[in-house]
Amino acid sequence: MAEPDPDTISSGAGQRLGAPETLGISTLDPGHRPPAMPPGRHVTVRVRMLDDTEELFDISQKASGKVLFDLVCSHMNLIEGDYFGLEFQNQQKMMVWLDHIKPIIKQLRRPKHTILRFSVKFFPPDHAQLLEELTRYLFALQIKQDLFCGRLTCNDTSAALMVSYIIQSEIGDFEESQCRSHLLNNNYIPDQMPLIDKIMEFHSKNIGQTPAESDYHLLEVARRLEMYGIRLHPAKDREGTKLSLTVAHTGVLVFQGHTKINAFNWSKVRKLSFKRKRFLIKLRPDLNSSYQDTLEFLMPSRDCCKVFWKICVEYHAFFRLFEEPKPKPKPVLFSRGSSFRFSGRTQKQVIEYSCSVQQSVGKCSQSCLTLSCIVFSSHYGHLWLRAGVVSNSPHLSASSGHSHGMVNGQKSLDLCSHSPDARLPSPLTSPLLNDACSVRTDDEDEVRRKRFPTDRAYFIAKELLTTERTYVKDLEVVTSFQSAVGQDEATPDSLKDAIFSTFEPLHKFHTGFLREVEQRLALWEGRSNAHIKGDYQRIGDVLLKNLQGLKPLTANLSKQSEILLELEKACKASRRLEGLCRDFELQKVCYIPLNVFILRPLHRLIHYKQILERLCKHYPATHVDFRDCRAALADVSEVVDQLQGSLIKMENLQKLLELKKDLIGVDNLVVPGREFIRLGCLSKLSGKGLQQRMFFLFDDVILYTSRGMTATNQFKVHGQLPLHGMTIRESEDEWGVPHAFTLVGQRQSVVVAASSLVEMDKWMEDVKMAIEMAKTSNGPSSELLTSSLTDNKDSSVEAESEDDMTAPHVSLEKPTPHRGNTMVHVCWHRNTSVSMVDFSIAVENQLSGNLLRKFKNSNGWQKLWVVFTNFSLFFYKSHQDDYPLASLPLLGYSVTVPSESENIHKDYVFKLHFKSHVYYFRSESEYTFERWMEVIRSATVPSSRARGLNGKETHA
Repeated sequence: MAEPDPDTISSGAGQRLGAPETLGISTLDPGHRPPAMPPGRHVTVRVRMLDDTEELFDISQKASGKVLFDLVCSHMNLIEGDYFGLEFQNQQKMMVWLDHIKPIIKQLRRPKHTILRFSVKFFPPDHAQLLEELTRYLFALQIKQDLFCGRLTCNDTSAALMVSYIIQSEIGDFEESQCRSHLLNNNYIPDQMPLIDKIMEFHSKNIGQTPAESDYHLLEVARRLEMYGIRLHPAKDREGTKLSLTVAHTGVLVFQGHTKINAFNWSKVRKLSFKRKRFLIKLRPDLNSSYQDTLEFLMPSRDCCKVFWKICVEYHAFFRLFEEPKPKPKPVLFSRGSSFRFSGRTQKQVIEYSCSVQQSVGKCSQSCLTLSCIVFSSHYGHLWLRAGVVSNSPHLSASSGHSHGMVNGQKSLDLCSHSPDARLPSPLTSPLLNDACSVRTDDEDEVRRKRFPTDRAYFIAKELLTTERTYVKDLEVVTSFQSAVGQDEATPDSLKDAIFSTFEPLHKFHTGFLREVEQRLALWEGRSNAHIKGDYQRIGDVLLKNLQGLKPLTANLSKQSEILLELEKACKASRRLEGLCRDFELQKVCYIPLNVFILRPLHRLIHYKQILERLCKHYPATHVDFRDCRAALADVSEVVDQLQGSLIKMENLQKLLELKKDLIGVDNLVVPGREFIRLGCLSKLSGKGLQQRMFFLFDDVILYTSRGMTATNQFKVHGQLPLHGMTIRESEDEWGVPHAFTLVGQRQSVVVAASSLVEMDKWMEDVKMAIEMAKTSNGPSSELLTSSLTDNKDSSVEAESEDDMTAPHVSLEKPTPHRGNTMVHVCWHRNTSVSMVDFSIAVENQLSGNLLRKFKNSNGWQKLWVVFTNFSLFFYKSHQDDYPLASLPLLGYSVTVPSESENIHKDYVFKLHFKSHVYYFRSESEYTFERWMEVIRSATVPSSRARGLNGKETHA
């Protein structure tokens, strides 16, 4: 392969890989170390990397192949190493993969004279499944090699386009003379000369792309090619016709020349085996197929058969299994056949592990994190950290080198600014704040306990205070939104008047109410001698007075849906207003969707009712505060009962409006009568194997979508399944896939698999309910998709042809930014689901207050102001802060109390746990401990509930 020009080597791809030591920041686990080396004689092994550099590794001959492979991955700080392998030429002159289980000495007869090549072994169908920039870069190098040697064949347009991305990564933006000189001195494809002008034309349209973005676009083109990831193995059929066999994520493929003539998907294959030179494919019975039960292919030798069979075994396990297969017990007397098995993580496990590592990346360097945005330059690109948030999206990455806040000669992107082009934090944010911001000692804690009241009523009243502080802040968000859009001519007067007349009086009223509650709690706590002069250890009188004053302001709350619809209508009519709303929603102060803030006054009435119910239950009838609390409860209950029907409809409308922003490919999602039921992650079984998809269940249709790694952070709709006439059945035994069930529609059937039995039960229960509703419903039509999308095919791969590839990749328009931390994204990353019933329960379970937090391996306790809402914990330094510094979505977490072995030895401590992530939180009293446990369990424990077909029961 030709070497790059010397003058361009500094910015070339080779500078992004192959340094003798790691100079940058990686998402590798802080405790990750090279694998332990077994005793024995050492030998030096040469490994040729994907950029054609060679590295030497000193290893024991008795070490397994995995030890050597782990050394290579550790050298590169490579997290997603399971996609790769080490290949070498064996004694029969065949290229084979290094076996992870066998010792080195049994595989490399002459280690000193053998060169192993580090190469891509498993090619996933979608490069968006590769979470790390380094992994995508290595894949790009593999594509570059495959193009050069002629293995990746394609038409001239695709070849020119891919070369343009390669040279954009290597030499930067287009400059005609430099580009032409570079192409004349460097060959990337066979017979490159006739395509130089076409390559230059494409290169001129790549201006502004970082190397990481170019890698991403290169993979986007390559993955659509028929020869992508294909390694041909010569064979013949029974008639002696020369063919080639290969294996892919979909199954076993048959090629004639470079044309695919047949495919045997994993779902159709019952067994793969070989007998001497014959390779056998045994198919599942199919009455509609003309194929025989067993297909036979003749390969050059038994060794060729065995090599190909091993690759098939590994591909099937990697893409189809949920976890690494366990070894079979060794036979006592003799064995039949090969004992070979796949060793390593499956793709599902790789994705889960990579997400897990990305969450915990900042823990090892926590002491050097500040609460502002920090940009680190790494040897492989850039990782962007914001309050512990890590993103390595290609849209944020840049090539190496920066100084004085500059990257590639431009200012570093400040994620805190939330400009229209800024990306939002990952939905998997771990709450990483600087421990030094506030650490409370045990002495302070003891003093506080002796000083403040211990009566349960006091802590109930304090919950009123802490949650009212958050509520007033939320009202300020809406009033600031009204100020932001109210000055613009694009905002209709009717919308300005509706928002102003509703929220200005509410904000003014609750500011006064909060002041009264703060004063009463100060007296109750005895911070002055005022408690001597009067009985201030009560809150009912304050609540009764203010709830009676609030009644006139609640008259308009039943019309909140009109504000939501009018805002949506106005944004449709005015691009300018739509942009203003989008920019406002991207600000840090808008920590949850804007529409949720608009419904906050309705939610708050429910919270007042809950607090008063607790007080009335706690007080005896003779208590001085009981009568006022009971009267206040009667007043607020009357208002809540009147608004309950409106609230259910408005929550559904708000959810439809929010989902509309998350989806691409739906025109009329928000229509009268449509009800949202559940959204979540399922694996869809297709000819390509199991593929992760987001499903959205409504009362008339199911949509399924995929997530692309794009700047919009949206999910693309691939198909719809109308519920009318649909049936559903369990099909785990039928397909051999755990937790699988089949949705049988009138035009299409889809097989899906849930992540667990609990998830499968939730989906099947809700789908059955929705099917029953659809039988009697006169609801909306389910014709949702735009004409550009098919509704019968999962168009993630096949819908685009080679000749269409140039269009979507050369546009310089910036796509519309979108929140990247919505519930849809959390469900995608956590591989779970959430229902409308869960959302309704979440409305009732909101809490605010101070907590002490401790990481698993840290010593001190950090004092934070914590807000629980929308299934997430939001962390502030104090309640005066305008926006959260970090957040923690709780879907998938479990909440428990620490065990004795964890050596916490403090009262009122609860523990949050998800995989390797553990956080401890201390509350100030038994009551607050119980409340935090209660509300967090509402988000982390699947709710068991009975529901009517047309109504939702509240959380018991």
